[in-house]
Amino acid sequence: QVHLVESGGGLVQPGGSLRLSCAASGIIFRISTMAWYRQTPGKQRDLVAFITSGGTTNYADAVKGRFTISRDNAKNTVYLQMNSLKPEDTAVYYCKCGMDYWGQGTQVTVSS
Repeated sequence: QVHLVESGGGLVQPGGSLRLSCAASGIIFRISTMAWYRQTPGKQRDLVAFITSGGTTNYADAVKGRFTISRDNAKNTVYLQMNSLKPEDTAVYYCKCGMDYWGQGTQVTVSS
């Protein structure tokens, strides 16, 4: 069974940082493209970043220069380092693998 488990969300002030983690099992992690999405109530779930099996990365324009996606194949884990957080970054962040399996999400709230 495929399991994706996100962690690392929380409440931070504007300008702060968080590091999200997604631990994967039930997939061949080393050959899987992994991605982070985010969603706010009543809005579309949008791609934040993805990383291919070869390490190629892409980012949404809204997070370029602030967020970094990375992976550790030995740990079957993908990370999202989020710096210079803005209130607009508030959302539930979801981990996804290339075969369209999703984690349960982790809440990120950026507020004073």
